[in-house]
Amino acid sequence: MIDLALLRDEPELVRQSQAARGNAPESVDAAIEADRSRRAALTAFEDLRAEQNAFGKKVAAAPKEEKAALVAQVKELSERVKQAEAASKEATESASAALARIENVIIDGVPAGGEEDFVELRRVGDVPTFDFEPRDHLAIGELLGAIDMERGAKVSGARFYFLKGIGARLEIALMNLALDTALAAGFTPMIVPTLVRPEIMQGTGFLGEHADEVYHLDKDDDLYLVGTSEVALAGYHKDEILDLSEGALRYAGWSTCYRREAGSYGKDTRGIIRVHQFNKLEMFVYTDPADAEAEHLRLVALQEQMLTALGLSYRVIDVAAGDLGSSAARKYDIEAWVPTQGAFRELTSTSNCTTYQARRLDIRHRRSAEDGKAAKTQPVATLNGTLATTRWIVAILETHQQADGSVRVPEVLRPYLSGIDVLRPLGAATAPATPATGSGTAGADA
Repeated sequence: MIDLALLRDEPELVRQSQAARGNAPESVDAAIEADRSRRAALTAFEDLRAEQNAFGKKVAAAPKEEKAALVAQVKELSERVKQAEAASKEATESASAALARIENVIIDGVPAGGEEDFVELRRVGDVPTFDFEPRDHLAIGELLGAIDMERGAKVSGARFYFLKGIGARLEIALMNLALDTALAAGFTPMIVPTLVRPEIMQGTGFLGEHADEVYHLDKDDDLYLVGTSEVALAGYHKDEILDLSEGALRYAGWSTCYRREAGSYGKDTRGIIRVHQFNKLEMFVYTDPADAEAEHLRLVALQEQMLTALGLSYRVIDVAAGDLGSSAARKYDIEAWVPTQGAFRELTSTSNCTTYQARRLDIRHRRSAEDGKAAKTQPVATLNGTLATTRWIVAILETHQQADGSVRVPEVLRPYLSGIDVLRPLGAATAPATPATGSGTAGADA
Protein backbone atom coordinates (compact mmCIF):
# COMPACT_ATOMS: atom_id res chain seq x y z
CA MET A 1 0.00 0.00 0.00
CA ILE A 2 1.33 3.41 -0.87
CA ASP A 3 1.16 6.37 1.50
CA LEU A 4 -2.45 7.60 1.33
CA ALA A 5 -1.35 11.12 2.23
CA LEU A 6 0.91 11.09 -0.82
CA LEU A 7 -1.91 9.82 -3.01
CA ARG A 8 -4.26 12.57 -1.79
CA ASP A 9 -1.75 15.44 -1.71
CA GLU A 10 0.46 14.66 -4.72
CA PRO A 11 -1.64 12.61 -7.16
CA GLU A 12 0.37 13.82 -10.16
CA LEU A 13 3.56 12.29 -8.72
CA VAL A 14 1.74 8.97 -8.37
CA ARG A 15 0.36 9.24 -11.92
CA GLN A 16 3.86 9.81 -13.28
CA SER A 17 5.12 6.76 -11.39
CA GLN A 18 2.32 4.58 -12.75
CA ALA A 19 2.98 5.81 -16.28
CA ALA A 20 6.72 5.12 -15.97
CA ARG A 21 5.88 1.55 -14.94
CA GLY A 22 3.67 1.14 -17.99
CA ASN A 23 0.46 1.22 -15.94
CA ALA A 24 -2.62 3.29 -16.73
CA PRO A 25 -2.37 6.63 -14.89
CA GLU A 26 -6.18 6.62 -14.73
CA SER A 27 -5.81 3.98 -12.02
CA VAL A 28 -4.72 6.81 -9.72
CA ASP A 29 -7.97 8.72 -10.26
CA ALA A 30 -9.94 5.53 -9.63
CA ALA A 31 -8.03 4.95 -6.39
CA ILE A 32 -8.58 8.54 -5.22
CA GLU A 33 -12.32 8.27 -5.90
CA ALA A 34 -12.52 4.87 -4.19
CA ASP A 35 -10.67 6.25 -1.18
CA ARG A 36 -13.03 9.24 -1.04
CA SER A 37 -16.09 6.96 -1.24
CA ARG A 38 -14.65 4.73 1.50
CA ARG A 39 -14.15 7.67 3.84
CA ALA A 40 -17.61 9.06 3.10
CA ALA A 41 -19.26 5.68 3.70
CA LEU A 42 -17.31 5.18 6.94
CA THR A 43 -18.28 8.66 8.16
CA ALA A 44 -21.94 8.01 7.36
CA PHE A 45 -21.83 4.71 9.25
CA GLU A 46 -20.10 6.21 12.29
CA ASP A 47 -22.53 9.16 12.38
CA LEU A 48 -25.52 6.82 12.28
CA ARG A 49 -24.03 4.58 14.96
CA ALA A 50 -23.45 7.63 17.17
CA GLU A 51 -27.07 8.67 16.55
CA GLN A 52 -28.19 5.14 17.44
CA ASN A 53 -26.26 5.21 20.70
CA ALA A 54 -27.65 8.62 21.63
CA PHE A 55 -31.19 7.52 20.75
CA GLY A 56 -30.73 4.39 22.84
CA LYS A 57 -29.95 6.54 25.87
CA LYS A 58 -33.01 8.66 25.13
CA VAL A 59 -35.21 5.57 25.02
CA ALA A 60 -33.71 4.26 28.24
CA ALA A 61 -34.48 7.54 30.00
CA ALA A 62 -37.99 7.94 28.54
CA PRO A 63 -41.07 7.39 30.75
CA LYS A 64 -42.61 3.95 30.43
CA GLU A 65 -45.66 5.22 28.62
CA GLU A 66 -43.51 6.84 25.90
CA LYS A 67 -41.14 3.88 25.25
CA ALA A 68 -43.63 1.90 23.20
CA ALA A 69 -43.95 4.79 20.77
CA LEU A 70 -40.20 4.92 20.34
CA VAL A 71 -39.76 1.21 19.46
CA ALA A 72 -40.58 1.74 15.80
CA GLN A 73 -37.97 4.48 15.56
CA VAL A 74 -35.40 2.19 17.22
CA LYS A 75 -36.03 -0.55 14.65
CA GLU A 76 -35.90 1.87 11.74
CA LEU A 77 -32.62 3.41 12.98
CA SER A 78 -31.12 -0.04 13.58
CA GLU A 79 -31.89 -1.04 10.00
CA ARG A 80 -30.29 2.14 8.68
CA VAL A 81 -27.14 1.42 10.73
CA LYS A 82 -26.94 -2.12 9.30
CA GLN A 83 -27.27 -0.79 5.77
CA ALA A 84 -24.62 1.88 6.40
CA GLU A 85 -22.25 -0.73 7.87
CA ALA A 86 -22.69 -2.97 4.82
CA ALA A 87 -22.10 0.02 2.52
CA SER A 88 -18.97 0.91 4.49
CA LYS A 89 -17.57 -2.62 4.18
CA GLU A 90 -18.32 -2.71 0.46
CA ALA A 91 -16.65 0.68 -0.06
CA THR A 92 -13.63 -0.46 1.96
CA GLU A 93 -13.24 -3.59 -0.19
CA SER A 94 -13.57 -1.54 -3.37
CA ALA A 95 -10.97 0.94 -2.12
CA SER A 96 -8.57 -1.87 -1.20
CA ALA A 97 -8.89 -3.33 -4.69
CA ALA A 98 -8.33 0.06 -6.32
CA LEU A 99 -5.35 0.87 -4.09
CA ALA A 100 -3.81 -2.54 -4.78
CA ARG A 101 -3.47 -1.50 -8.43
CA ILE A 102 -1.19 1.38 -7.38
CA GLU A 103 2.37 0.08 -7.19
CA ASN A 104 5.10 1.61 -5.07
CA VAL A 105 5.99 5.11 -6.19
CA ILE A 106 9.36 4.99 -7.92
CA ILE A 107 12.32 7.01 -6.71
CA ASP A 108 13.31 10.02 -8.76
CA GLY A 109 15.76 9.03 -11.49
CA VAL A 110 14.55 5.48 -12.06
CA PRO A 111 14.43 4.95 -15.85
CA ALA A 112 10.99 4.59 -17.41
CA GLY A 113 10.06 1.63 -19.57
CA GLY A 114 10.27 -2.14 -19.52
CA GLU A 115 12.83 -4.93 -19.23
CA GLU A 116 15.11 -3.64 -21.98
CA ASP A 117 15.09 -0.01 -20.85
CA PHE A 118 17.55 -0.35 -17.96
CA VAL A 119 20.49 2.03 -17.56
CA GLU A 120 23.95 0.50 -17.27
CA LEU A 121 25.82 2.21 -14.45
CA ARG A 122 29.24 0.53 -14.67
CA ARG A 123 31.20 -2.52 -15.76
CA VAL A 124 33.82 -4.16 -13.57
CA GLY A 125 36.46 -6.73 -14.49
CA ASP A 126 37.75 -8.02 -17.79
CA VAL A 127 35.53 -10.27 -19.86
CA PRO A 128 37.32 -13.68 -19.92
CA THR A 129 38.85 -14.90 -23.16
CA PHE A 130 40.02 -18.41 -24.03
CA ASP A 131 42.45 -19.97 -26.48
CA PHE A 132 40.15 -22.99 -26.70
CA GLU A 133 36.42 -23.53 -27.32
CA PRO A 134 34.84 -22.92 -23.90
CA ARG A 135 32.30 -25.38 -22.53
CA ASP A 136 29.04 -24.27 -20.99
CA HIS A 137 28.44 -24.78 -17.28
CA LEU A 138 26.42 -27.97 -17.72
CA ALA A 139 29.09 -29.65 -19.86
CA ILE A 140 31.69 -28.67 -17.27
CA GLY A 141 29.46 -29.82 -14.41
CA GLU A 142 28.95 -33.20 -16.04
CA LEU A 143 32.69 -33.64 -16.60
CA LEU A 144 33.25 -32.85 -12.93
CA GLY A 145 30.40 -35.09 -11.80
CA ALA A 146 28.99 -31.97 -10.15
CA ILE A 147 25.59 -31.50 -11.86
CA ASP A 148 23.09 -34.21 -12.75
CA MET A 149 20.09 -32.85 -14.64
CA GLU A 150 18.95 -36.21 -16.02
CA ARG A 151 18.32 -37.76 -12.63
CA GLY A 152 16.85 -34.50 -11.35
CA ALA A 153 14.22 -34.72 -14.10
CA LYS A 154 13.65 -38.41 -13.37
CA VAL A 155 12.98 -37.72 -9.70
CA SER A 156 11.16 -34.37 -9.83
CA GLY A 157 10.55 -33.30 -13.43
CA ALA A 158 11.96 -30.65 -15.74
CA ARG A 159 14.14 -27.89 -14.28
CA PHE A 160 15.16 -29.92 -11.25
CA TYR A 161 18.69 -31.20 -10.72
CA PHE A 162 21.14 -32.81 -8.33
CA LEU A 163 24.30 -31.06 -7.23
CA LYS A 164 26.68 -33.91 -6.50
CA GLY A 165 30.13 -34.31 -4.98
CA ILE A 166 32.19 -31.21 -5.67
CA GLY A 167 29.08 -29.49 -7.04
CA ALA A 168 27.37 -29.75 -3.66
CA ARG A 169 30.57 -28.69 -1.89
CA LEU A 170 30.97 -25.71 -4.22
CA GLU A 171 27.49 -24.41 -3.44
CA ILE A 172 27.98 -24.84 0.30
CA ALA A 173 31.34 -23.07 0.05
CA LEU A 174 29.76 -20.20 -1.85
CA MET A 175 26.95 -19.84 0.65
CA ASN A 176 29.36 -19.93 3.59
CA LEU A 177 31.51 -17.23 1.97
CA ALA A 178 28.37 -15.10 1.62
CA LEU A 179 27.38 -15.79 5.22
CA ASP A 180 30.80 -14.75 6.50
CA THR A 181 30.62 -11.60 4.36
CA ALA A 182 27.21 -10.78 5.86
CA LEU A 183 28.43 -11.45 9.41
CA ALA A 184 31.39 -9.13 8.92
CA ALA A 185 28.94 -6.44 7.78
CA GLY A 186 26.81 -6.74 10.92
CA PHE A 187 23.98 -8.96 9.67
CA THR A 188 22.23 -11.45 11.95
CA PRO A 189 22.12 -14.91 10.34
CA MET A 190 18.70 -16.53 9.99
CA ILE A 191 17.41 -19.92 8.84
CA VAL A 192 13.87 -19.06 7.81
CA PRO A 193 10.61 -20.93 7.14
CA THR A 194 10.01 -21.68 3.47
CA LEU A 195 6.23 -21.99 3.88
CA VAL A 196 4.34 -18.81 4.77
CA ARG A 197 0.76 -17.73 5.29
CA PRO A 198 -1.17 -15.88 2.55
CA GLU A 199 -1.15 -12.57 4.43
CA ILE A 200 2.65 -12.62 4.56
CA MET A 201 3.00 -13.41 0.86
CA GLN A 202 0.39 -10.74 0.07
CA GLY A 203 2.03 -8.20 2.37
CA THR A 204 5.38 -8.45 0.63
CA GLY A 205 3.76 -7.91 -2.78
CA PHE A 206 4.26 -11.35 -4.33
CA LEU A 207 0.59 -12.11 -5.04
CA GLY A 208 0.13 -9.46 -7.69
CA GLU A 209 0.73 -9.92 -11.40
CA HIS A 210 3.43 -12.54 -10.74
CA ALA A 211 1.32 -14.73 -8.47
CA ASP A 212 1.40 -17.52 -11.05
CA GLU A 213 5.12 -17.97 -10.34
CA VAL A 214 4.46 -18.91 -6.70
CA TYR A 215 3.81 -22.46 -5.53
CA HIS A 216 0.65 -22.73 -3.41
CA LEU A 217 -0.29 -25.56 -1.07
CA ASP A 218 -4.07 -25.38 -1.01
CA LYS A 219 -6.69 -27.73 0.45
CA ASP A 220 -6.00 -28.07 4.19
CA ASP A 221 -2.84 -25.94 4.31
CA ASP A 222 -3.28 -22.65 2.42
CA LEU A 223 0.43 -21.93 2.57
CA TYR A 224 2.86 -20.60 -0.02
CA LEU A 225 6.38 -21.80 -0.81
CA VAL A 226 8.70 -18.80 -0.82
CA GLY A 227 10.73 -17.81 -3.86
CA THR A 228 13.10 -15.84 -1.62
CA SER A 229 13.67 -15.58 2.13
CA GLU A 230 12.74 -11.91 1.72
CA VAL A 231 9.14 -13.02 2.26
CA ALA A 232 9.72 -14.67 5.63
CA LEU A 233 12.09 -11.93 6.78
CA ALA A 234 9.57 -9.21 5.85
CA GLY A 235 6.93 -11.04 7.88
CA TYR A 236 9.27 -11.55 10.85
CA HIS A 237 8.34 -8.19 12.42
CA LYS A 238 4.72 -8.00 11.22
CA ASP A 239 2.50 -5.89 13.52
CA GLU A 240 5.48 -4.67 15.55
CA ILE A 241 6.99 -1.33 16.54
CA LEU A 242 10.76 -1.59 16.10
CA ASP A 243 13.53 0.11 18.00
CA LEU A 244 15.86 1.65 15.42
CA SER A 245 17.55 4.02 17.87
CA GLU A 246 20.85 2.19 17.44
CA GLY A 247 20.53 1.81 13.69
CA ALA A 248 19.02 -0.50 11.12
CA LEU A 249 18.08 -4.12 11.77
CA ARG A 250 19.95 -6.32 9.28
CA TYR A 251 19.25 -10.00 8.66
CA ALA A 252 20.83 -12.58 6.36
CA GLY A 253 18.35 -15.34 5.54
CA TRP A 254 19.56 -18.71 4.23
CA SER A 255 16.85 -20.79 2.61
CA THR A 256 15.84 -23.06 -0.19
CA CYS A 257 13.66 -21.15 -2.66
CA TYR A 258 10.97 -22.31 -5.09
CA ARG A 259 9.69 -20.70 -8.29
CA ARG A 260 7.29 -22.08 -10.87
CA GLU A 261 8.95 -20.03 -13.63
CA ALA A 262 5.55 -19.57 -15.23
CA GLY A 263 5.74 -17.90 -18.61
CA SER A 264 9.37 -18.85 -19.17
CA TYR A 265 8.71 -21.97 -21.26
CA GLY A 266 11.63 -22.69 -23.53
CA LYS A 267 13.95 -20.13 -21.89
CA ASP A 268 17.23 -21.25 -20.30
CA THR A 269 16.10 -24.86 -20.08
CA ARG A 270 19.68 -26.14 -20.27
CA GLY A 271 21.49 -26.40 -16.95
CA ILE A 272 20.81 -24.54 -13.72
CA ILE A 273 20.24 -20.96 -14.88
CA ARG A 274 16.45 -21.02 -14.54
CA VAL A 275 15.24 -23.79 -12.23
CA HIS A 276 12.37 -24.48 -9.84
CA GLN A 277 14.44 -24.95 -6.69
CA PHE A 278 17.67 -23.33 -5.52
CA ASN A 279 19.47 -22.07 -2.43
CA LYS A 280 20.01 -18.41 -1.65
CA LEU A 281 21.42 -16.13 1.02
CA GLU A 282 19.28 -12.98 1.12
CA MET A 283 20.07 -9.75 2.90
CA PHE A 284 17.07 -7.97 4.43
CA VAL A 285 17.07 -4.61 6.20
CA TYR A 286 14.61 -2.61 8.29
CA THR A 287 15.66 1.03 8.52
CA ASP A 288 14.49 4.61 8.94
CA PRO A 289 13.08 5.77 5.57
CA ALA A 290 15.51 8.69 5.63
CA ASP A 291 18.42 6.22 5.48
CA ALA A 292 16.98 3.84 2.90
CA GLU A 293 18.77 5.10 -0.21
CA ALA A 294 22.17 5.03 1.51
CA GLU A 295 21.43 1.53 2.79
CA HIS A 296 20.54 0.46 -0.74
CA LEU A 297 23.98 1.47 -2.00
CA ARG A 298 25.54 -0.37 0.93
CA LEU A 299 23.85 -3.61 -0.15
CA VAL A 300 25.09 -3.14 -3.72
CA ALA A 301 28.63 -2.63 -2.42
CA LEU A 302 28.48 -5.93 -0.52
CA GLN A 303 27.30 -7.74 -3.65
CA GLU A 304 30.10 -6.22 -5.70
CA GLN A 305 32.59 -7.21 -3.02
CA MET A 306 31.51 -10.84 -3.40
CA LEU A 307 31.59 -10.85 -7.21
CA THR A 308 34.98 -9.15 -7.37
CA ALA A 309 36.44 -11.63 -4.86
CA LEU A 310 35.20 -14.49 -7.05
CA GLY A 311 36.96 -13.04 -10.09
CA LEU A 312 33.78 -12.49 -12.11
CA SER A 313 33.27 -9.82 -14.75
CA TYR A 314 30.00 -7.98 -14.18
CA ARG A 315 27.91 -4.90 -14.79
CA VAL A 316 25.53 -2.98 -12.52
CA ILE A 317 22.23 -1.79 -13.98
CA ASP A 318 19.50 0.54 -12.77
CA VAL A 319 16.36 -1.46 -13.54
CA ALA A 320 13.58 0.30 -15.47
CA ALA A 321 10.31 1.08 -13.72
CA GLY A 322 8.25 -1.46 -15.63
CA ASP A 323 10.54 -4.28 -14.53
CA LEU A 324 10.68 -3.45 -10.81
CA GLY A 325 7.85 -5.50 -9.38
CA SER A 326 5.09 -3.85 -7.38
CA SER A 327 7.01 -3.42 -4.10
CA ALA A 328 10.29 -1.92 -5.28
CA ALA A 329 10.76 1.82 -5.68
CA ARG A 330 14.23 1.22 -7.15
CA LYS A 331 16.17 -1.92 -8.00
CA TYR A 332 19.77 -2.50 -8.99
CA ASP A 333 20.70 -5.76 -10.71
CA ILE A 334 24.22 -7.08 -11.05
CA GLU A 335 24.80 -9.27 -14.08
CA ALA A 336 27.88 -11.48 -14.52
CA TRP A 337 29.42 -12.36 -17.87
CA VAL A 338 28.56 -15.90 -19.00
CA PRO A 339 31.17 -16.75 -21.68
CA THR A 340 29.24 -19.35 -23.70
CA GLN A 341 26.22 -17.06 -23.94
CA GLY A 342 28.32 -14.02 -24.79
CA ALA A 343 26.11 -12.01 -22.48
CA PHE A 344 25.68 -10.65 -18.99
CA ARG A 345 23.18 -12.63 -16.91
CA GLU A 346 21.57 -11.57 -13.66
CA LEU A 347 23.19 -12.92 -10.49
CA THR A 348 21.90 -10.45 -7.91
CA SER A 349 19.10 -7.99 -7.35
CA THR A 350 18.73 -5.50 -4.55
CA SER A 351 15.55 -3.47 -4.02
CA ASN A 352 14.56 -0.46 -1.97
CA CYS A 353 10.91 -1.04 -1.13
CA THR A 354 10.66 2.20 0.89
CA THR A 355 7.61 1.92 3.19
CA TYR A 356 5.42 -0.09 0.79
CA GLN A 357 5.81 -3.51 2.44
CA ALA A 358 5.88 -2.08 5.96
CA ARG A 359 2.52 -0.36 5.47
CA ARG A 360 0.95 -3.62 4.30
CA LEU A 361 2.48 -5.59 7.18
CA ASP A 362 2.07 -2.81 9.79
CA ILE A 363 5.73 -2.54 10.76
CA ARG A 364 6.62 0.79 12.33
CA HIS A 365 9.30 2.49 14.39
CA ARG A 366 9.02 5.22 16.95
CA ARG A 367 10.47 8.55 15.94
CA SER A 368 12.32 10.69 18.48
CA ALA A 369 10.14 13.07 20.48
CA GLU A 370 10.39 16.70 19.40
CA ASP A 371 9.67 19.87 21.37
CA GLY A 372 8.28 17.91 24.29
CA LYS A 373 5.69 16.20 22.11
CA ALA A 374 5.04 12.47 22.42
CA ALA A 375 7.09 10.30 20.07
CA LYS A 376 5.15 9.23 16.98
CA THR A 377 5.36 6.02 15.02
CA GLN A 378 5.84 5.77 11.27
CA PRO A 379 6.36 2.90 8.83
CA VAL A 380 9.90 1.63 8.44
CA ALA A 381 11.62 1.17 5.09
CA THR A 382 12.53 -2.35 3.96
CA LEU A 383 15.29 -3.39 1.57
CA ASN A 384 16.46 -6.73 0.24
CA GLY A 385 19.37 -8.06 -1.80
CA THR A 386 20.87 -11.38 -2.90
CA LEU A 387 24.37 -12.17 -1.60
CA ALA A 388 24.75 -15.65 -3.11
CA THR A 389 22.60 -18.17 -4.94
CA THR A 390 22.91 -21.41 -6.90
CA ARG A 391 22.99 -19.58 -10.24
CA TRP A 392 26.40 -18.11 -9.36
CA ILE A 393 27.88 -21.55 -10.02
CA VAL A 394 27.16 -20.99 -13.72
CA ALA A 395 29.44 -17.96 -13.94
CA ILE A 396 32.11 -19.46 -11.68
CA LEU A 397 32.46 -22.66 -13.72
CA GLU A 398 32.43 -20.95 -17.11
CA THR A 399 34.72 -18.06 -16.15
CA HIS A 400 37.41 -20.16 -14.48
CA GLN A 401 37.38 -23.20 -16.78
CA GLN A 402 40.54 -24.59 -18.41
CA ALA A 403 41.09 -26.43 -21.67
CA ASP A 404 41.13 -29.90 -20.07
CA GLY A 405 37.73 -29.38 -18.46
CA SER A 406 39.15 -28.51 -15.05
CA VAL A 407 38.16 -25.36 -13.17
CA ARG A 408 40.39 -23.06 -11.14
CA VAL A 409 38.85 -22.39 -7.75
CA PRO A 410 38.75 -18.68 -6.83
CA GLU A 411 41.19 -18.15 -4.01
CA VAL A 412 38.53 -16.78 -1.71
CA LEU A 413 36.61 -20.10 -1.89
CA ARG A 414 39.56 -22.39 -1.23
CA PRO A 415 39.41 -22.24 2.59
CA TYR A 416 35.84 -23.54 2.35
CA LEU A 417 36.94 -26.45 0.11
CA SER A 418 39.76 -27.84 2.26
CA GLY A 419 42.32 -25.91 0.24
CA ILE A 420 41.37 -27.37 -3.17
CA ASP A 421 42.59 -25.03 -5.89
CA VAL A 422 41.57 -26.95 -9.03
CA LEU A 423 38.46 -29.01 -9.73
CA ARG A 424 39.31 -31.82 -12.17
CA PRO A 425 37.10 -34.02 -14.36
CA LEU A 426 36.15 -37.46 -13.10
CA GLY A 427 38.94 -39.93 -13.65
CA ALA A 428 41.62 -37.25 -13.98
CA ALA A 429 44.74 -37.58 -11.89
CA THR A 430 44.45 -35.78 -8.59
CA ALA A 431 46.95 -34.61 -6.03
CA PRO A 432 46.37 -34.51 -2.29
CA ALA A 433 46.28 -31.20 -0.52
CA THR A 434 49.72 -29.96 0.45
CA PRO A 435 49.91 -29.81 4.27
CA ALA A 436 52.15 -26.76 4.29
CA THR A 437 49.81 -24.61 2.21
CA GLY A 438 46.51 -26.42 2.31
CA SER A 439 46.33 -26.19 -1.48
CA GLY A 440 45.84 -29.01 -3.89
CA THR A 441 43.61 -30.41 -6.58
CA ALA A 442 40.60 -32.64 -6.39
CA GLY A 443 38.49 -34.75 -8.68
CA ALA A 444 34.81 -34.11 -8.82
CA ASP A 445 34.02 -36.88 -6.37
CA ALA A 446 35.97 -35.06 -3.64
